[in-house]
Amino acid sequence: MAKSEVKTSLLDNMIGVGDSVLLEPLTEHTFLENLKKRFDHSEIYTYIGSVVISVNPYRHLPIYTPEKVEEYRNRNFYELSPHIYALADEAYRSLRDQDKDQCILITGESGAGKTEASKLVMSYVAAVCGKGAEVNQVKEQLLQSNPVLEAFGNAKTMRNDNSSRFGKYMDIEFDFKGDPLGGVISNYLLEKSRVVKQPRDERNFHIFYQLLSGGSEDLLKRLKLERDFKQYNYLGLDSAEVNGMDDAANFRTVKNAMQIVGFMDDEAESVLEVVAAVLKLGNIEFKPESRVNGLDESRIQDKNELKEICELLGQDQAVLERAFSFRTVEAKQEKVSTTLNVAQAYYARDALAKNLYNRLFTWLVNRINESIKAQTKVRKKVMGVLDIYGFEIFENNSFEQFIINYCNEKLQQIFIELTLKEEQEEYIKEGIEWTHIEYFNNAIICELIENNTNGILAMLDEECLRPGTVTDETFLEKLNQVCAIHERFESRMSKSSRFLNDTTLPHNCFRIQHYAGKVMYHVEGFVDKNNDLLYRDLSQAMWKTNHMLVKALFPEGNPAKMSLKRPPTAGSQFKASVTTLMKNLQTKNPNYIRCIKPNDQKAPHAFTEALVCHQVRYLGLMENVRVRRAGYAFKQPYESCLERYKMLCSQTWPHWRQGTRDGVKVLLTELRIPAEEFSYGRSKIFIRNPRTLFELEDLRKRRLEDLATLIQKIYRGWKCRTNFLLLKKSQTTISAWTRRHFQRKKYLHLKSVTVLIQSYIRGWKARKLLRELKHQKRCEESATTIAAYWRGTQARRELKRLKEEARRKHAVAVIWAYWLGLKVRREYRKFFRANAGRKIYEFTIQRIMQKYFLELKKKLPSQSPTERTWPARPYLFLDNTHTELKRIFHLWRCKEYRDQFTEQKTAIFEEKLEASELFKDKKALYTNSVRQPFHGDYLEISKNPKYQKLNGAVEEKIVLADVVNKINRANGKRALRIFVLTKSKFIIADQKSGQIKSTIPVMDITSVSVSKQTDGLFAIHLKEGSTAAAKGDFLFTSDRLIEIITKLYRTIFFKTNQKINVEINNEFLVQFNQDKVCVKFIQGAQKNGNLPACKRKNNRLLEVTVP
Repeated sequence: MAKSEVKTSLLDNMIGVGDSVLLEPLTEHTFLENLKKRFDHSEIYTYIGSVVISVNPYRHLPIYTPEKVEEYRNRNFYELSPHIYALADEAYRSLRDQDKDQCILITGESGAGKTEASKLVMSYVAAVCGKGAEVNQVKEQLLQSNPVLEAFGNAKTMRNDNSSRFGKYMDIEFDFKGDPLGGVISNYLLEKSRVVKQPRDERNFHIFYQLLSGGSEDLLKRLKLERDFKQYNYLGLDSAEVNGMDDAANFRTVKNAMQIVGFMDDEAESVLEVVAAVLKLGNIEFKPESRVNGLDESRIQDKNELKEICELLGQDQAVLERAFSFRTVEAKQEKVSTTLNVAQAYYARDALAKNLYNRLFTWLVNRINESIKAQTKVRKKVMGVLDIYGFEIFENNSFEQFIINYCNEKLQQIFIELTLKEEQEEYIKEGIEWTHIEYFNNAIICELIENNTNGILAMLDEECLRPGTVTDETFLEKLNQVCAIHERFESRMSKSSRFLNDTTLPHNCFRIQHYAGKVMYHVEGFVDKNNDLLYRDLSQAMWKTNHMLVKALFPEGNPAKMSLKRPPTAGSQFKASVTTLMKNLQTKNPNYIRCIKPNDQKAPHAFTEALVCHQVRYLGLMENVRVRRAGYAFKQPYESCLERYKMLCSQTWPHWRQGTRDGVKVLLTELRIPAEEFSYGRSKIFIRNPRTLFELEDLRKRRLEDLATLIQKIYRGWKCRTNFLLLKKSQTTISAWTRRHFQRKKYLHLKSVTVLIQSYIRGWKARKLLRELKHQKRCEESATTIAAYWRGTQARRELKRLKEEARRKHAVAVIWAYWLGLKVRREYRKFFRANAGRKIYEFTIQRIMQKYFLELKKKLPSQSPTERTWPARPYLFLDNTHTELKRIFHLWRCKEYRDQFTEQKTAIFEEKLEASELFKDKKALYTNSVRQPFHGDYLEISKNPKYQKLNGAVEEKIVLADVVNKINRANGKRALRIFVLTKSKFIIADQKSGQIKSTIPVMDITSVSVSKQTDGLFAIHLKEGSTAAAKGDFLFTSDRLIEIITKLYRTIFFKTNQKINVEINNEFLVQFNQDKVCVKFIQGAQKNGNLPACKRKNNRLLEVTVP
């Protein structure tokens, strides 16, 4: 069976009719019955061709799982049962594979599920597009922008607990692979009047309740808020809490979403401060006061709320208080300041609250756009998602409903045009004859509203801008004059006599016949809402705040940018936005989702036919079905059609080897379907009547039953035949195994007998060979043993002879020695007296000492004073003599070494010795200086022409001249200086010019201080009261610190015959001007090599960072 046969088709197991184009008969009643039947079976999606109808189920359905996403991924639109995923997948694949920009238009009234539908579309696209860390981050930011916008732009209404009170259009940008790069969000007409006033049983925007419920105690304290909703006049108390909505949890979700989108912590804090300020604005109350001139003015009753608002916004309280009490009007070069009465003050307060929140919402949208915008400049593909208000007809319809319904008229116009255009283009592309379809063109209604000369919006703007007294009544009078003869406009004062007796139309109202029906508008508030004025004093007050966000929200408050030009009206701004939106939508391929609300109680399983019928009418769904059916009710590619119905024709079943179009022709010819019921396109078959399609489905169903029976018969035969073949094969196998067993057993017996005989023969041969080898070995061993014994006997005899001869020789030697001793003793006996023992002792000692000195002469060490070796003493009694000789020899070689020194070298060694006494084991830098010779005059001032002036000023012999770094007493910075030391003074001169900066007598130096570290910093302390000590002690750094201080120490000693104090410590005090400053050395990283970094912390501390 073909793979496509196992798929769930739109026509398989159909509940009702999945595509309303196939509905037969087509009436409004059957259309509603079909929707209700599918709704009762949890089938909330129905097609009208490529348009998706979505009925809000008011409950969670298990049809949005990851498995469902995979099921609809890369599938044909009509291949599976109707679903919003099918439309999203079709749009995404068209964008990715065909390089066509797409837009998804989601319409319907409040509570119909538009916001959820847009979320489902975005989540599906995010699930099926590419993966990767960067792509996932972009998808997460796009998805997390929804909770932020919902918190600030959604509210609980009578019809919906999460109603969007603004229009949203998002362009999602993709690269050539179909991976998301970013997005751009556009918002339309936030219902800012809800900030200050809500209808009964409705709430303000979610963020106010989320902040009070979910904010921590510390956050609320910083924002100067209390958790009780009743404390705030702007919060409606009728439905402050909504069942099933956790404001605290939603607040945490919003904060997390803001972090993911890219809001910094200080930005999020600033946003919440503005929200808190708007909330507290509603608590400002005014009281009337009368002035001397009789004019009424207003004053704030309790200034505590105003004080807290000013603290939140960084505002001067007096500035904001004056803005609530006075209004400044500027005309050319004149300024007129007037007081505000109580009503005007309340208007100013509410206008500020509405504008502050509206501008904050616009700023949020722009800030989100900055985070989610595409970072690359490559060519992008775009998918737009439009979630905008549906057509609204209330008991009291005002300016907001007029604007919303105008937008829906434009959307309906583009819907009809694009739908017919798409249908006609497909017929032309497929080569099908097409007859133009007449339909209602609502351009006449759009013209009535948006005409630039005599349209309602143009007249409203003209009325707002004209001088003199302007009221809603004068606006209605103007409408009656200009639009009275328009066929779609009705009013009580219309010139058309047919409306004079219409008592259902009040005097302060007018009625427009929209495409969805007649709507009556109350003109009260039209002028004020269109003006949308905010007093310039309030704008300037907001710009003067120290709150950076609020300051950015009111750029017109900047006096440098102040303009007397009147700002554009709300109607003209919205008209321009809608025009831009329409142009944007016309450049993209449209995909429609029509959302329907089944009941007003938000209850599951409830389907109110009257309510649904009303929505079907004003959404124009019946007209859409008729447009689709006016041509051909059903179209399908030849491949899909042949694959689905090929079993109905013997020539095409089971395989058709020729072209698919020819196969469909053969199929329809054999089924004898009338030619007028279908047409052949280039790539598709078009079926005119839905009844023909249903007949094909019935034939296919019966044919599938026959095929199922045939398959069962063939299967049972195959199963029996397979079982028989298996039994036959088993019998053959058993016989083969039995014969094999007996033959193998016989073979193994013969093999074992043969192996046994072979083993006996091999054993006999081996034993015979072994006996021969053993006999041969014994013969060879016997000869060897006899030879060994004979050689041993001979050797022992020779050894015995040699021992005897040796004993004889030894005896002769001993006897001869004894004889010589006796002879000597007899010869010398006559010479010995009583003191012979002492003389022998002295003679022995003398001989030992003579031998000792001769040996010592040969083993004397080198004459280097650093040599520490000395020959070992040969006798214990010479220990003291040995040590004394070692000392005398060392003193002698030291004298010999010193006699070689010149006078200059002697002085250098004396300085090295002095340095050792001063710094050894005290200063870590000393070890590195031991091997460095002390040269003194490193600059050779007398020979260097650069320092000719300095050389002339120095009259005495120069002890030391070198370049050092002088530390600035004020900031710790270094400066290169020449340090010159003579026998009576030291001089500080400029390193570049040689100009003398300071001359200090050495007698004025009291002490020198250094650290214990490896740095080269040293301080020279001067005698208090001396001329040189006027500015304080000196701080220097030098790599030759040991040499400088040693020479300075010796020079002062020779001059004064007194030793100065050299202090070595990691903390010491210096005198800067009149202050005692502590110099403290700390360990740290070096930025300038090994040079110590000096930093003046305060008047009492100078920190030196050393490695």
